[in-house]
Parts: sequence; structure tokens; C-alpha cells
Amino acid sequence: MKSLETKRLILRPWEPEDADFVLDLYSRWEVQRFIGNHPRVMRERAEAEERIRTWRAMDHPLHGVWAVQLKEPARVMEPAQVKEPAQLMKPVQLKEAFQPKNPDQPKTTAPLAGTLLLKSIPASGETLPLQPSGDTEIGWHFHPDHWGHGYATEAARAVLAYAFDGGLDRVVAVTAPANSASQRVCLRVGMVHRGQTNTYYNALCELFQATAGD
Repeated sequence: MKSLETKRLILRPWEPEDADFVLDLYSRWEVQRFIGNHPRVMRERAEAEERIRTWRAMDHPLHGVWAVQLKEPARVMEPAQVKEPAQLMKPVQLKEAFQPKNPDQPKTTAPLAGTLLLKSIPASGETLPLQPSGDTEIGWHFHPDHWGHGYATEAARAVLAYAFDGGLDRVVAVTAPANSASQRVCLRVGMVHRGQTNTYYNALCELFQATAGD
């Protein structure tokens, strides 16, 4: 899998030592709530380790799952959670963004921000596991500490360019109907909304599409 670089980000393969971040990311309901037909949070580090092994084992000339890392250390608002209106008036403290728990790694290391996926999307069907549809989807999952900075848009643009440079002529994205944040990212990277579909994942989704040359 090819590493990619943007102005602010490095998109690289996941490494085993990234497991603490993967657990922190996918143990959050605000991240998981739109992932899958039956969302569940990750609870054990072993799940994160297995997820990384799965990502690293992907064998495709273009598909991949990238770790999105900031080029520079970031400072974020504390706490990283949705606030009630009354809380919005309270002063907040700044903290260093999530850092791996490896004590040998300097705390100034630029932090991971999220996941960027380019992969086969399964077709809806009556039997499990669902079979490949033949289409390729793009998707992203970012840590709440890094929401609102345009990182998903920046990373997705880089991966779409990589996909089309590599010979793909069409990439889709699907979101839950209520996932307006991801829908805005789709539009910002130039994808076209094609309405709702139940073609994929045995679920009703909003469908977005990008084609080479657009």
C-alpha cells in the first residue's frame, strides 16, 4: 500500500504499535454510531490488534486502509465530546492530542487523527457474509479530538486522486441518512449525491459518487 502525503497529513500503513489509538478511536460511541447495521464500540485492545492485522493483510493494487497522521503535534479542546448548550459557555482547557501509550515514544510525536479507507463495498444479499459488489468505496473515521479541522476532506481528496491515478473510474461513498457530517465531506471532495440506495450493506444509505475526470 502506497503512503500518501498532503499539506498537513501523512497517510501511511497501520503499524502494530498503533493499537492504543485504534482502541481509543473505535471505543467511542460518537465514532461508532454510524458504522454498520448494528453499531458496537470496541472494548478490548486485542480487537484493535486484530483490526490492524486485517488492514495490513489487505492484498489489492489500489485498495487500502490508511492511518492518518498529522505532520505536526496538535493541541485540542478538552474535553473531546458533545457539549450541552450550558456547557458551551464554560472555559475549556487545552491538552495535547492523543498520544500512544508507549513510554519510549516522545510525547512530541505528531498524533494520529483517524482512518481513511478505500475498499471493496459489499452488495446487499440474503446470505452472509455479503459478497463484493464490484464497486469501490471510500470512507473515513476520525477521532473527535480532530473533528472540525478539515482533515477528513484533505485526506479523502488525496485518496480519491490516488484511486483515479491508479486506474479506477468510479468510487462511491455511502452514509447513514442521519450522518450529515460525512455527507458534507462527500460534497466538499466533489462527490455527487445520487439519492438513497439499498444496494449495499443490506441498509438504506445515502449514495455519493465520484468519477474520473470530474
